[in-house]
Amino acid sequence: MRIAIMGAMVEEIEPILVRLDPALSPESELAHILQNMQNIRLHTIAGNRYFEARYKGHEIFVAYSKIGKVFASLTASVLIEHFKCEKLLFSGVAGAINEELKIGDLIAATKLCQHDLDITAFGHPYGYVPEGKVYVESDANLRRIAQEVAKEKGIALKEGIIATGDQFIADPARKEWIRKTFDADALEMEGAAVAVVCDAYDVPFFVLRSISDAADMDASFDFDAFLKSSSRISADFIISMLDRIVA
Repeated sequence: MRIAIMGAMVEEIEPILVRLDPALSPESELAHILQNMQNIRLHTIAGNRYFEARYKGHEIFVAYSKIGKVFASLTASVLIEHFKCEKLLFSGVAGAINEELKIGDLIAATKLCQHDLDITAFGHPYGYVPEGKVYVESDANLRRIAQEVAKEKGIALKEGIIATGDQFIADPARKEWIRKTFDADALEMEGAAVAVVCDAYDVPFFVLRSISDAADMDASFDFDAFLKSSSRISADFIISMLDRIVA
C-alpha cells in the first residue's frame, strides 16, 4: 500500500520522518535530516520535497506543502497522481472558533469547507462552486481508526467541521461569522483544499489538527514551542494510525 502523510510546515513533518527512520535524531532540523538519511529517500518535484520511506512493508510518502490552499492542492495532487498514494493523512495546527475547544486539544475533521470561497453574487451559498459542494467529508473508516488510537492513548479526540481559507483570521467578528455560516469548529489554511483533491481522486483522507489558539488563550502563549511539542504528539498519533492501517 502507498500512504501519504502531509503537513503544511516543516516542523509538522520532522517528527514523522524521525519516527519512520529511527536512525535520525529526535531533535533533528530538516537540513540535518537531509544530510543523514538512511531509510528515507528524497524526491524533488515542482519545487517541493517529498520523502519516501519503507515502513512495515509499505511505501510511505511524507511532504510539507507550505502554507495555503494552492500549495496544499499541488502537494496533495503530486502525492496522488505522481506517487499513486492510496490514502492521505494530514496533520497540523488550527485555531478554535468553538469555545469548547482548548489549546492542545486534538480535533479530527468530519468534513471541511472553504470559508473564503464566495460567489454568492450568482445565487450560490458561501463555500460553493457549480459542480462542487460546500462540504467534503473525510473518510469514516480512518476516523474510526483515529478514535481507536485515541482510546488506546487515553486522548480525548474531538470531531468537528474545519473551515479553510487563505487568510489568518484574527478578527473576532469574522471568526463568529465563519462559525455561524458553516457551523465550523476550527480554522486553518490547507485542509479543505486537500479534501477537494482527495475527493476528486476518490482517495480516502483524514485531517488531524491540534488547537493552537482559542478564545481563552494566555497572552504569554509561545506558538513556536507549542508547534514543536504538538507536532511530536501529532506525529505519534499519525504513526499509531499508520500501524493500524498497515496491520
